Amino acid sequence: MGNRLHVIRLFDTYGGLLTARQQRLMRLYYHDDLSLAEIAARGRVSRQAVYDGLRRAIEELTRLERHLGLVRQQAPGALG
Repeated sequence: MGNRLHVIRLFDTYGGLLTARQQRLMRLYYHDDLSLAEIAARGRVSRQAVYDGLRRAIEELTRLERHLGLVRQQAPGALG
């Protein structure tokens, strides 16, 4: 699911702009390092539902970065 470190940086920067459900999924998968199956079992949903929720969250984080560029500006050696 994307470059893990980059996604974590995006989440740390823009995570507060995601829905509560998306924040929870991102935290469980990327910070708590749970598998899709483990998250699905906890939430009593399908593995596919977890995957789709994470995919949508990453798409939103990517959209925010494309428009705001805050992570890019924080990158070592970034101009600006």
